[in-house]
Amino acid sequence: MLLYEAGIIGKWLAMLKEIAPRVTRAALVGNPKTSPFHYFQRAAEAAASLLAIELVAATIENSEADIERVIESFAATPNGGLVVLPDTTTVIRRDLIIALAARNHLPAVYHARLFVDSGGLLAYSIHGLDPYRQAATYVDRILRGSRPADLPVQAPTKYETLLNLKTAKALGIEVPSSLLVRADEVIE
Repeated sequence: MLLYEAGIIGKWLAMLKEIAPRVTRAALVGNPKTSPFHYFQRAAEAAASLLAIELVAATIENSEADIERVIESFAATPNGGLVVLPDTTTVIRRDLIIALAARNHLPAVYHARLFVDSGGLLAYSIHGLDPYRQAATYVDRILRGSRPADLPVQAPTKYETLLNLKTAKALGIEVPSSLLVRADEVIE
């Protein structure tokens, strides 16, 4: 089951541009073998052109050496930022990705709270309990006799914005007040 609709990539790119207006290039970081990388890449193209951002496919594999090579190579050209896609590889290797973003002064937007809790800059993600509440509603309807095939597809309805000010300061980013006001949680 894919929890994120393709359109959310536009929100991630817009937030990257808002927190770091100098960004003109964005690397989509993910492993095509363990994620719907191309699903997000296609959706990102329209949003990126509207934001005057050049998209770079930063496909990674699970090895630390490969992730380092891809991010270091992207960071060699200035004015870049990262959009880290939902993917088991990015979750498992989050500490490395966050460290590489910090070392290379790359602002990054992540898809889950745990990245910001681990030192990442910014996340816009599904609220932690929302998918489980929706699943409980489905289970209830099935137990009451509804056929699963007849139930409508549901998208997440609650999202949260998380911001790490300590990381922003380390990157030399002055966080816009509009983003501070919208943040559901700010880590200082």
